Amino acid sequence: MKFPILLPNIFNHPFTYESDIKLKIGDFVKVPFGKTKVTGVVWDEFENNNSKKFKVKKIISKLDIPSLKKNTLAFLNWFSEYNIVPKGMALKLVLTNDNELKNIDQKFYDGLIFNGNDNLIKLSHDQRKCLEQINNSNKKFNVHVLQGTTGSGKTFVYFEALKKILEKGLQGLILLPEIGLTTQFEKKFLEFFKFKPAIWHSGITKKNKKIIWHGITRGKISVVIGARSSLFLPFKNLGLIIVDEEHDQSYKQDEGVIYNARDMAISRASFEKIPINLITSVPSVETYENIKKKKYNISKLEQRYQNASLPNYEIINLSQIKLQKQSWLSKEIIQKVNSHLEKKDQVLFFLNRRGFSPNVFCKKCLSSFSCPNCSINLVYHKSKNNLLCHYCGFKTSLRRSCSKEGNCDFIFSGPGVERISEEVKKNFPNKKIEIFSSDTMNKKSSKEKLEQIINNEIEILVGTQLISKGFHFPNLNCIVVVDIDSSSYGHDLRGAEKNLQLYHQLAGRAGRTGKSSTVYFQTYNSNSTTIADITNKNPNIFLEKEINIRKKNSLPPFQRFISLILTGENENKLEKEAIKFKLFLKNKSIGKILGPVSAPIFRLKKKYRIRLLVRGPKNMKLQKTLYMLISKYKFLAGIKLSVDVDPISFN
Repeated sequence: MKFPILLPNIFNHPFTYESDIKLKIGDFVKVPFGKTKVTGVVWDEFENNNSKKFKVKKIISKLDIPSLKKNTLAFLNWFSEYNIVPKGMALKLVLTNDNELKNIDQKFYDGLIFNGNDNLIKLSHDQRKCLEQINNSNKKFNVHVLQGTTGSGKTFVYFEALKKILEKGLQGLILLPEIGLTTQFEKKFLEFFKFKPAIWHSGITKKNKKIIWHGITRGKISVVIGARSSLFLPFKNLGLIIVDEEHDQSYKQDEGVIYNARDMAISRASFEKIPINLITSVPSVETYENIKKKKYNISKLEQRYQNASLPNYEIINLSQIKLQKQSWLSKEIIQKVNSHLEKKDQVLFFLNRRGFSPNVFCKKCLSSFSCPNCSINLVYHKSKNNLLCHYCGFKTSLRRSCSKEGNCDFIFSGPGVERISEEVKKNFPNKKIEIFSSDTMNKKSSKEKLEQIINNEIEILVGTQLISKGFHFPNLNCIVVVDIDSSSYGHDLRGAEKNLQLYHQLAGRAGRTGKSSTVYFQTYNSNSTTIADITNKNPNIFLEKEINIRKKNSLPPFQRFISLILTGENENKLEKEAIKFKLFLKNKSIGKILGPVSAPIFRLKKKYRIRLLVRGPKNMKLQKTLYMLISKYKFLAGIKLSVDVDPISFN
């Protein structure tokens, strides 16, 4: 008997195999493919290959793994079509490297199952009201948004909602935007539920991933807390998906298979016919528009947990203060921080820029240092004493022979967190100071560092946006935004929205346990609308304005954008091919095509990049037509196409 077997590779169709084994749709099998043996899945349709004669190979064996459910197959077919991705690559997201696993130590699964719990956390009246609304929604597929000011206790509300689902013997998935959040979040989960969740992200070992994968398929794990990729796990009995910080841009996977995990989570919930809860303090513009259209339900928590007050805001106008040379902190800020430290408040200096300095050049020969692989500046990291590319990872020493004479004499232009940290140490020499960024917090010592921050053993933090993402620091009552102006520049369609969400989240780190707290903004532009939007307690005012602008200009979420990015090593050849490709697509009823233009980061990882943007109505016809056209177009050797449906960044 013949079977269609989908393999985890770049093909958009299954391959035909034969077998005497009794098989059904969704079964995992081992098959020969070329000179190798590959794990595949019995798919729901045969390849469309009537005109070709080919030798049909035999299936080697059926694997002892529970079948992939039909609604999961349907979701993967839809995912492939929506994101213009081959079906085989969609399947690859579900599988681990080798899905066979024998002799699993069952002890691994001890403590990973929900057995009921009686926690002692008392919800406020508002929390109970929100919980009731969510529970009423959580009976079938339904998108329910829980919006609450930072520190309002949203987590406890959705934990209670999840508990209700687990009591029915179902599984839960909680998506988090950053790996760095899992340690603190796991601890909070354990305190509430009294059992362990399985953690899933890129930092988990291959062996543990395999064990977790098998435990999920057999229902031996109740809850997974994970990053984007956990969305594709083959749950036996998934009952609820929760997307925490739904607005976070980190949910966009922008390499390999490109997709938005939040949007795909909503779609998976739809195919599974289960509810999904989106959690946020400031909804994304897309979510806000769906709330307005009543496609999504919403519950709101207006008050902070245990009535803790929201932080105060103060603007330090730098145009009226003369900063000292090579200094980024005003005397006024130093005085204010000292008064907070005297009260035993923890202090955060915030600058969303890693390293010591983003620009380095020689004052003798005027050479600046850019990446040889990418068209961007190298960032100087003083802690490692090297120049680093934040895009491709290229590293080089700072030592340079000068074309004028001797060695180069460097000027460091602009600050990063390391440079601010140095200035902070000079002004507060007796205080324990730590940098909080992806360079310092993705290490083994980060768990210990988090404990020290929570216990107020670290008095001053200097951090990037990583610190804004859901951490709970009970003593943090003073935040200094070193340079708010730097984040207000640029031509990003979502720039204003990103800033609003970032600074609302950041302000939400302060004053969470009831003490008076203040956020100080250093700025040369005190009339900035950015500051006005952030300091407004009602973010919906900004969202309403933003929705009107987007609607007027036919921008997302009112129109679909699809980015087509062509890359190649030969600049001239790439430019010609981009023009030829546009002409091929033109007048094929796929909407308006803009470009080709050089990408803002024109060269990345030794490849030149040219962009086209397709704008069209929000229906699947656009993707279907594009996929058909792309499959017919033969690109020149060495030129690759990446497709980004609903792009967030235009780099």
